[in-house]
Amino acid sequence: MARIPLMAGNWKMNLDHLEAIQLVNQLHLDLADHHHDFDAVEVAVIPPFTDIRSVQTTIDGDNMKIRYGAQDVSVHDNGAFTGEVSTAMLTKLGCTYVVVGHSERREYHNETDAVVNAKARKVLAAGMVPIVCCGEALDVRKAGKHVEHVLGQIAADFADISAAEAEKCVVAYEPIWAIGTGETATPQDAQEVCGAIRQKLAEIYSAEVADKMRILYGGSVKSANVADIMAEPDVDGGLVGGASLKAEEFGKICRIGK
Repeated sequence: MARIPLMAGNWKMNLDHLEAIQLVNQLHLDLADHHHDFDAVEVAVIPPFTDIRSVQTTIDGDNMKIRYGAQDVSVHDNGAFTGEVSTAMLTKLGCTYVVVGHSERREYHNETDAVVNAKARKVLAAGMVPIVCCGEALDVRKAGKHVEHVLGQIAADFADISAAEAEKCVVAYEPIWAIGTGETATPQDAQEVCGAIRQKLAEIYSAEVADKMRILYGGSVKSANVADIMAEPDVDGGLVGGASLKAEEFGKICRIGK
């Protein structure tokens, strides 16, 4: 089963809407200059909520093939939830992807696997694709419990999600100790966990479903290391942080995809 690699740039809390327009335009020009084949490697940007409308109009205005999404979503549909953003608001903005369960949400906002699962199901019900994040902290890695820890997250995060829905989902494995630290898991580290995730998904669903699901690696991905990481059989792209804020660097990462 040929899985189309996905390079998704998670901007985190960076760039106002004017800077967002500039970055998307620069990325589009860089990819166009290099005749990027979007059918071979899909490209997506994940801006802050305040940028999404500007990103939408920029992409639509020039018929760009770059996809986009949101960094989080509410488990509620509407109502008295100050500061929350619903799936309906995101679908109206044309979002394809929604990141759920990023390690920073889990750590700073105490999101449990039950919350991540509820968000993933909301995203699927709204016709968007959840990018379900999982990963271990350094102490778990040092104790040799990283695979067990991540597979526990996967089992909980995919509870009550059908095989037909799971096929559409994207998983992002991010070893927390490698995010923004300059530390990168070796390609073998990435493959060990991504391969175990696919095996776990095959157990939960079937080998056919697991073969269709894209598993991304995240954690200090840059153009200098992406080729080696992408060479691993179970790595289907990257959830790119800091490097996605530079159009030329992110463009290069996208082009190095399988």
